[in-house]
Amino acid sequence: MTPPPVKERALAAGVPILQPARLRDPGWPERLRDVRADVAVVVAFGQILPRAVLDAPARGSINVHASLLPRYRGAAPIAWAIMRGETETGITTFQMEEGMDTGPMLLREAVSVAPDETAGELSTRLAIVGARVLMDTLDRLDALIPTPQAHAEATLAPRLKKSDGYLDWNRPAPELVNVVRGCNPWPGATTRTPLGNLTIWRAAVLERGAESARTLEPGALGEHGRTLAIGTGAHPLLPLEVQPENRRSIAWADYLRGARLGPGVRFTSP
Repeated sequence: MTPPPVKERALAAGVPILQPARLRDPGWPERLRDVRADVAVVVAFGQILPRAVLDAPARGSINVHASLLPRYRGAAPIAWAIMRGETETGITTFQMEEGMDTGPMLLREAVSVAPDETAGELSTRLAIVGARVLMDTLDRLDALIPTPQAHAEATLAPRLKKSDGYLDWNRPAPELVNVVRGCNPWPGATTRTPLGNLTIWRAAVLERGAESARTLEPGALGEHGRTLAIGTGAHPLLPLEVQPENRRSIAWADYLRGARLGPGVRFTSP
C-alpha cells in the first residue's frame, strides 16, 4: 500500500506511526491512551470514531471539516456544495462527539467558490485554509468557547457514488454544469452516446438563441453558433473537456472530429 503524505512526513520527522485498519478493533483505545496526547486532530478520516477513541487524548478530539457547519455534514462536503450551486463554503473546526459532524464548533472561516471551480481545485484551496484554521484553533484552544450547532439547519453530504455523476439532460444546464464541477476529479459526470459512455470534465452554459430554442431538445446534439452543444431542460450546455471510454481527456472539438457525431444525435443517462 502507498503511505499517505501525512505518514511520509511523520516518518521523515521521526514521529511514531500507528495505522489501524479499524479504530473500533479491540485494544486501540488503550493504545491511544498510552500515547498520553493532549489533543487529537482528525481530518478526512473515513470512520466513525467510538467514544473511547475520541476521549483518549486528555482534551478530546478536534475535527477539521470542509464546510460551514451545520451545512454539509458528511464525507463529501466540497463536492456537494458545488453540485448544489453554493457560492460560499469554508472550514469549520469543532469538538468531536459520536454523531456525524455534530459537535460544538470552535472556529469557522468562509471561502468564496469560483463559478468554474471544480471540487478538486476547491479541495486544494481549502486544504491550505484548513491548516491555517487548525493551527489557530490549537493556539487559542484555552480561550475558545465551543458553540453548539443549529441542528435544525443541518444538511448532509454523503459519500459520492458513480451514479451521482450521471447526467440527466432534462435538468437545466446550470445544474448540470455544477454536477460536472462537483464530480471532478471523481466520479466524473457521465453521459451515454451512440459510441459508448462519455465523461464530461468541464462544461459551460450557453445562452439559448432563437434557433436553438426551437431545435435543441434535452439530450439532443445541435448547432449553436459555430459549434455543437447539447440541449438541456433550460439553455444549451457546451462541453469543454471530455473523455471517451478507455481514452485520455481531449477537447470537445477534437472529440467531435474523431467521433463524427452531428446534429440530432442523442445523449442519454448511462
